[in-house]
Amino acid sequence: MTDTGALLDVQGLRKWYELRAGIIPRVTGHVKAVDDVSFQLQAREVLGIAGESGSGKSTIGRCVLRLIEPTAGEIRFHGKDISRYGRNDLKAFRRHAQIVFQDPFASLDPKMTIEEIVGEPLQVQGMVSTRRARRDRVAGLLQTVSLGLEYLDRSPHELSGGQRQRVGIARALSVGPELLVADEPVSALDVSIQAQIVNLLEDLKDRFGLAMLFISHDIAVMAHLADRIAVVYLGQVMEIAPKRSLLRGTRHPYTEALLSAVPEPGVRHRQRIVLEGDVPNSIDPPSGCVFRTRCRYARAECGGQRPQLRMVAPDHYTACIRDDISLAFVGGGKDAPASNEESSRVQGQVLGHPGIGRVV
Repeated sequence: MTDTGALLDVQGLRKWYELRAGIIPRVTGHVKAVDDVSFQLQAREVLGIAGESGSGKSTIGRCVLRLIEPTAGEIRFHGKDISRYGRNDLKAFRRHAQIVFQDPFASLDPKMTIEEIVGEPLQVQGMVSTRRARRDRVAGLLQTVSLGLEYLDRSPHELSGGQRQRVGIARALSVGPELLVADEPVSALDVSIQAQIVNLLEDLKDRFGLAMLFISHDIAVMAHLADRIAVVYLGQVMEIAPKRSLLRGTRHPYTEALLSAVPEPGVRHRQRIVLEGDVPNSIDPPSGCVFRTRCRYARAECGGQRPQLRMVAPDHYTACIRDDISLAFVGGGKDAPASNEESSRVQGQVLGHPGIGRVV
């Protein structure tokens, strides 16, 4: 999957947290939040990262921006390894890569006005020299995210959840980044507001030519924006493929279970694959395939060596050794989307507008 022309190239990314115990604390183990993750992101591309809570999705996004320090691996942006950057280089990198956080209230300083919140990155990066210049720039950014000038002097507690998230997006856009990490940007919002924010992100992506990591546990919402989707389980990539290829022909049992959870209007008796048991402890994950303890197709050989991502179709990679199984969403089976409008159908189901190509 190596592509030296990628905007972002992540290879062998690990984030392990030390566990310490004893009167004189010593390392007794590690929480393997992210364990050997590799992927590429092209300019103007949206890569969705999907998985259950605790799968390591957000940790991947924060490591990519070095908001938390990775334990190992390379993170190359325009070919340069940012994991080796010092303070000054990292500050310069922030002009090119920003994040939209999940909680639109906790991520905004309640003591600051909206003008100060959105304008702070401009001051830190030395992009404005006067208060008037900052105010004018922030006013333009607020209009970009469909907020009026009357919001400039307001505080976060005076805004709704959707308005606060728009402020967070405006702040992320303030320095003109090439890469935007959207860390579950709609999961804390009402369904009707989710649609507005997803539409806004799509418009901004086209308008500013953004590349995006769109992180979500909801594969249906992701299907509206993403060009490709990576499915993560227990800190490892199980499958990565173009959106249509994955939605119409998944090749991993975990992705099959995620897709079966997407509700389908008008279908009363749809096959639902319920994963048994709990997610294993990331301190001592299962040997071999980490998903095997919950997989209905697991065999004894699945507990051997850890399966590596391998190509099973053009640009479609899976970490499953079982080529002899027929998954529910492969080859247009009875539960698979029936046409090339599958992404519209899936995203429409979750946002209440089935069958449309645009969330309204």
